[in-house]
Amino acid sequence: MRVLFICTHNSARSQMAEAFVNHLSKKWQAESAGTEATEVNPYTKRVMEEIGISLEGHRSKSIEEFRGQNFDLVVTVCDHAKETCPFFPGKRYMHMGFQDPSEARGSEEEITQVFRKVRDEIREWVEREFV
Repeated sequence: MRVLFICTHNSARSQMAEAFVNHLSKKWQAESAGTEATEVNPYTKRVMEEIGISLEGHRSKSIEEFRGQNFDLVVTVCDHAKETCPFFPGKRYMHMGFQDPSEARGSEEEITQVFRKVRDEIREWVEREFV
């Protein structure tokens, strides 16, 4: 079964969700995209590598790359994407809002802690919903 995770920049939350599903689930295949794709955040790469999941080869993708494709589930992981997401053919839609870690301010360690917190929340959710 296919799932598409959508957020604004496809730089953190949707990248984490995609990586967790593809790493942990036997029945789901995940993709991710952004309504305004940019690049994968370096903190995202760092906190995922800390737990043994490499984002090597991941890139920020626009939702336009997935137009016309069918998904069993389409999930928005931020409020902005929920409001601006175009229709994608899918059997089911879901919204699961997570804090935007890219808005974190402070020292490098403080920012990393916010990314870890969001990573752990996404992992917990993915394990409940997709594994």
